Amino acid sequence: MIDEPEETDDDLIDGAESDPLDEGSDAPDGRAAAASAALLASIDWDDAGQQLARDLTGAELIAALAKRLPNQPGVYRMFGKDGDVLYVGKARSLKKRVANYTRLGGHTQRIARMIRETRQMEFVTTRTETEALLLEANLIKRLRPRYNVLLRDDKSFPYILVSEDHEAPAIMKHRGARSRKGSYFGPFASAGAVGRTINSLQRAFLLRTCTDSVYESRTRPCLLHQIKRCSAPCTGEISIADYDGLVREAKAFLSGRSNQIKNGMSAAMQEASDDLDFERAAIYRDRLAALSHVQSHQGINPTGIEEADVFAIHQEGGMTCIQVFFFRTGQNWGNRAYFPKADSSLEPSEVLGAFLAQFYDDKPVPRLVLLPLMVDDGPLLAEALSLKASHRVQIGVPARGLKRDLVDHATANAREALGRRLAETSSQARLLKGVAETFGLARTPRRIEVYDNSHIMGTAAVGGMIVAGPQGFAKNHYRKFNIRGDDITPGDDFGMMKEVMRRRFSRLIKEHGDVPLSAQTEDEEDPQDALSDSSMPAWPDLVLIDGGKGQISAVREILDELGIADRVTTIGVAKGVDRDAGRERFVTGEREPFSLPPRDPVLYFLQRLRDEAHRFAIGTHRARRKKELVKNPLDEIGGIGPSRKRALLHHFGTAKAVSRAALSDLREVEGISAAMAKSIYDHFHERG
Repeated sequence: MIDEPEETDDDLIDGAESDPLDEGSDAPDGRAAAASAALLASIDWDDAGQQLARDLTGAELIAALAKRLPNQPGVYRMFGKDGDVLYVGKARSLKKRVANYTRLGGHTQRIARMIRETRQMEFVTTRTETEALLLEANLIKRLRPRYNVLLRDDKSFPYILVSEDHEAPAIMKHRGARSRKGSYFGPFASAGAVGRTINSLQRAFLLRTCTDSVYESRTRPCLLHQIKRCSAPCTGEISIADYDGLVREAKAFLSGRSNQIKNGMSAAMQEASDDLDFERAAIYRDRLAALSHVQSHQGINPTGIEEADVFAIHQEGGMTCIQVFFFRTGQNWGNRAYFPKADSSLEPSEVLGAFLAQFYDDKPVPRLVLLPLMVDDGPLLAEALSLKASHRVQIGVPARGLKRDLVDHATANAREALGRRLAETSSQARLLKGVAETFGLARTPRRIEVYDNSHIMGTAAVGGMIVAGPQGFAKNHYRKFNIRGDDITPGDDFGMMKEVMRRRFSRLIKEHGDVPLSAQTEDEEDPQDALSDSSMPAWPDLVLIDGGKGQISAVREILDELGIADRVTTIGVAKGVDRDAGRERFVTGEREPFSLPPRDPVLYFLQRLRDEAHRFAIGTHRARRKKELVKNPLDEIGGIGPSRKRALLHHFGTAKAVSRAALSDLREVEGISAAMAKSIYDHFHERG
């Protein structure tokens, strides 16, 4: 282990000179919520100002508006001709910052283009520049302006949850709001990292992973107990008191006291061996091995760093990769690569600064953030993160020592991840160009939508839509459609596809207007430049349907009904002879169905798209079918929530028994009023 030299004052930036939560601190009241409240402080323009906005455009409009702005911190938004948000920015002085856009020359091509396209601006004043920074990050994530740096693939991070609302706590993966009572440990970089850790913790601490309902219904130990992954408190194989001891050990390990736990297990193993209780000693040996497995999967675990996020950035080929490593409780809990949308003219410090503000908009902030270079407005960002996190946050750019080694390690990972992404993007660009040539499209497609249906004899019928583009599968654009048409005969695939198409394109027309010309004609810009732009258009350039002539006819009937049949390219992918992969027939309607050569890369690409749509539709169908299988009749009664439902089931045992209960018996249930008892009774007996 390399000893880290003592850091100088220049190595770290404190979030504030003093902790913003200390008594007597001058930090603004309301903390991060103040930024959202600042929306109420929008500037009111008089009739003359509104007329100016209608008559002027570009730099002239900005100059006219700048004269009326105050010298206060705030956030400004620039709008294009269609009302779409072009850019969101923050300023220490709105008047000075906006006036900068009116000077002649000195702007990058990107900024000059943005100024020319501006047709309207809106302003929000804030009390401090810190609040403006927080509000700016929130608006960028929500509005996704074209000219801002945009964080993509922003899924919430998974955590490990040890529940505390049951006599025998369970350990499980958790993602989303922390609504359940328990101890949360994380964030972890991926669901896979959580799964591997939980599997090892099962072997080390023998905690249950089953649901509470399964726990209550067990009469004998399950298979996990047989393979030594659970101590089976459900059937009394271990007392609740002893099980609580295992839970405390697991929490201590996840809280960073791993050496203490391992030393205790080692001592217990030696004691059992000295007593010649080799069976008990073997149990401790296996538990120690499991803990070592957890730590080996966590990779480097630096000493002296309890809680930190380590960032690195690498730019190449007009793309940017930002790598982040998570360290919590002295342990490395994984890393993730991000590829934000950013103009190639932006410096790494600008991209990383904008990325950090958005990254922590809805995530917990550690006490230390390590960067490879200082970002723009670094001190302001540290102060804003401290305000949001309710504790001091330091932003560091280490020059040497162990922390520098961590940043260099993250940088190497960012470089490798971007190299892989560039290779994939280049391959994807060639495939999309091949699709355009194969089907005679006017332009290289930027958005391909693929549709498939799934059902069993018409039950739990769903439609699935997947989307692919220059960056591969765009999973945040996937959509599912629960088939609910009463006029559809069960099993009528054509009727189901008609409903999906009608709902999808009716909504698209309502939300985004008619098919834009850019989706129908050849682009004037360089196709490669278009592919490097990661923004996904709303309208598809190509629609693939899993089916043959019948499905295509059904789809085009709906598109013709909506008046867009001649402007949306639809292609059917029909199963080939004997339904063999590689013999697919493509139905375009403009020529006879045809097949592609067996080894054609475009064929493999289209097969991948079709298979992904099939996988998504099948998964959605299974989820809906499972939900309907476990649906409880009590869920259909208005006013019956989880608490009343639990009380009824505890009192009567089953929903069927509730349906047969007399009105007087229903009134005896705790939490069920006379009016609610009457409602429950009427619900079941009116149906009979």
